[in-house]
Amino acid sequence: MQKDHGSATAVPTGRLRHRRRSNEVTPEVGKENGSHLLLNDQNKYRSMLTRIYSSIWMIGGFIFIIYMGHLYIWAMVVVIQIFMIKELFNLLRKGHEERDLPGFRLLNWHFFLTAMLFVYGRILNQRLANTITSEKFFYHLVSGFIKYHMVTCYFLYIAGFMWFILTLKKKMYKYQFGQYAWTHMILIVVFTQSSFTVANIFEGIFWFLLPASLIVINDIAAYFFGFFFGRTPLIKLSPKKTWEGFIGASVTTIISAFVVSSFFFFFFFCVCVF
Repeated sequence: MQKDHGSATAVPTGRLRHRRRSNEVTPEVGKENGSHLLLNDQNKYRSMLTRIYSSIWMIGGFIFIIYMGHLYIWAMVVVIQIFMIKELFNLLRKGHEERDLPGFRLLNWHFFLTAMLFVYGRILNQRLANTITSEKFFYHLVSGFIKYHMVTCYFLYIAGFMWFILTLKKKMYKYQFGQYAWTHMILIVVFTQSSFTVANIFEGIFWFLLPASLIVINDIAAYFFGFFFGRTPLIKLSPKKTWEGFIGASVTTIISAFVVSSFFFFFFFCVCVF
């Protein structure tokens, strides 16, 4: 009888200890989530100095590229695009399947280069022909590329499609067709917006400089509003983002859009007049 009584009392005490243990963890988790905010960061001023230092170098490099001209700005957009495409290609990549498909990753880059040649070739062809008129060899080379631009891109895409068909393997069809569709969706989304960006560059640097400067202002304003006033987390994917930083950056960007556009208009007006 005593053994049964002792075993009966042992179970509730175990449950009580387990409940107390779970109740003690909750405040620690709440503190941990709140510590991600810049307002609660003990080293936030050191982090701010590091960000200011790196931002000065980035803005200085951006101004230098703008000063160099259209082709350098286009090259900057292409470099950024390559890194973005690389990250998106790796998003759904699976190492086990990649080992059974040697060279399959090169097919994605083949479609990327084909799409780049198709989109940017139509924008740059006439400008390249007008730039290298002094060299007969390069002039004939570029002229031939302009003449057969569509045919070249068509055969490159057909070659990539045949490459994809020849590399199909049993039990890998789902993964391969999924990667094929994912690659085309990435190219459609990325090149659609980048083609408009590059077209704006060659229509006038102002149409690229204005939205780019507003993005820089928005990022800086979001950081400083979150740094000094951020208390409410915005999204779990980025724990340091706050509603205060988001709202402050939005208002600052709207006001800056009118100020910066007026400044650019006045600057270009003075340049054209004087």
